[in-house]
Amino acid sequence: MRKALSSSGCASSKCGSSSGSDELPPEIWEKVKDHPCYSEEAHHYFARMHVAVAPACNIQCNYCNRKYDCSNESRPGVVSEKLTPEQAMRKVMAVASEVPQLSVLGIAGPGDACYDWKKTKATFELIAEKIPDIKLCLSTNGLALPDRVDEIAQMNIDHVTVTINMVDPEVGTHIYPWIFYRNKRWTGLDAAKILHERQMEGLEMLKERRILVKVNSVLIPGINDEHMLEVNRVVKQKGAFLHNIMPLISEPEHGTYFGLTGQRGPTPMELKKLQDRVSDGTKLMKHCRQCRADAVGLLGEDRGQEFTMAHVSDDVAYDPSKREAYREIVAKERGEHVENRKKASDQLAAVASDAAVLVAVATKGGGRINQHFGHAKEFQVYEASARGVQFVGHRKVDQYCQGGWGEDATLDGVIAALEGVSVVLCSKIGDCPKDSLSAAGIQATDSYAHEWIEAGIAAWYGAAHGKEQALRSA
Repeated sequence: MRKALSSSGCASSKCGSSSGSDELPPEIWEKVKDHPCYSEEAHHYFARMHVAVAPACNIQCNYCNRKYDCSNESRPGVVSEKLTPEQAMRKVMAVASEVPQLSVLGIAGPGDACYDWKKTKATFELIAEKIPDIKLCLSTNGLALPDRVDEIAQMNIDHVTVTINMVDPEVGTHIYPWIFYRNKRWTGLDAAKILHERQMEGLEMLKERRILVKVNSVLIPGINDEHMLEVNRVVKQKGAFLHNIMPLISEPEHGTYFGLTGQRGPTPMELKKLQDRVSDGTKLMKHCRQCRADAVGLLGEDRGQEFTMAHVSDDVAYDPSKREAYREIVAKERGEHVENRKKASDQLAAVASDAAVLVAVATKGGGRINQHFGHAKEFQVYEASARGVQFVGHRKVDQYCQGGWGEDATLDGVIAALEGVSVVLCSKIGDCPKDSLSAAGIQATDSYAHEWIEAGIAAWYGAAHGKEQALRSA
């Protein structure tokens, strides 16, 4: 079964988010092929789980407030309950028995996994003993990372995410009010210099030990947006496998410094333009959902509230049968998906059009166009052109259809979120939202329901732009 999975995968040219087995060294492909965060292709099939065992943190970020929590809020640092390592073990065993897609266990706080190290290490040791095939990964701000790299390597943790928002300490002074290092609180430029030096040291140490590093960077307009070009250059030079440039979340109700002072986040198109500027030769993660520190499930969904400790038995036993059966199914699905993706690329290449358009897709996962427009809480966005289909990112929206009815105000928000999009592909859509989208210049169709995403996009593009080319040639 593992061999079957290894032989399948994405064949697109952009690694990290969508590279396949034929484009990466075998040892790297083995690490990323089932990891939904390190492979865009894998996120259609595999799920992650975060356990909130590390509440202590050693820095303060102007975009973070760990005191706020809402079960419907998807945002780093947010949790509904903090766990002991023993509780985390029980919860992971319960989830692994019920969520067949689970492939990765991560610790992303709600503080810092490397600073609150005793709890992080104890949790990983317990899980590795009970479920040895699950991938282990952690997220950190990097300040304490150099002190933990050797232990990380010894524990076979081969995925580490480091949040790096600047490589110029002057820029850092606008992002970090203080850090706590060597039993002392540091502020201002001194704090930013120490954090930068420790992050760079940690990156180099991880690279030396061949541990895959994903760098997360929060895009903050007016503070580090132009600087992000230099951040990208430096982290790539230091050996980061993947760079994830994320939009700032700064709603005032979250109570963060940036939220309370009116610092805005970037628009989806601003984020895309920056990603386009750094995409030459850079592996970019574009499918990040900025997950909670207690998230469970596929990216784009969160089943965490189904697995709070109130729902977990005191005497839980791990049953691997569902995960084993699911992986056999995925091996076949991935092979079919690869073939259809290749056919879609060939079909697009045959269209004599230079147009590059954005296509939004309503999907519940599995790589297919399989969700009702009114049920979507996000749309996956792709760029289609004669060069092929490339994943761009996702747009979160409020669910339009509630109890069989659609709210006009909600639809207006959906339309605003689809800025720059030419067409929406979904499994079903009513006449009212279709007409409203059309009035806003956005086509919507369910003609490609349940097709593979790339195949549906290619078919729509060929029909729309092939016809335009024929008219121009007539």
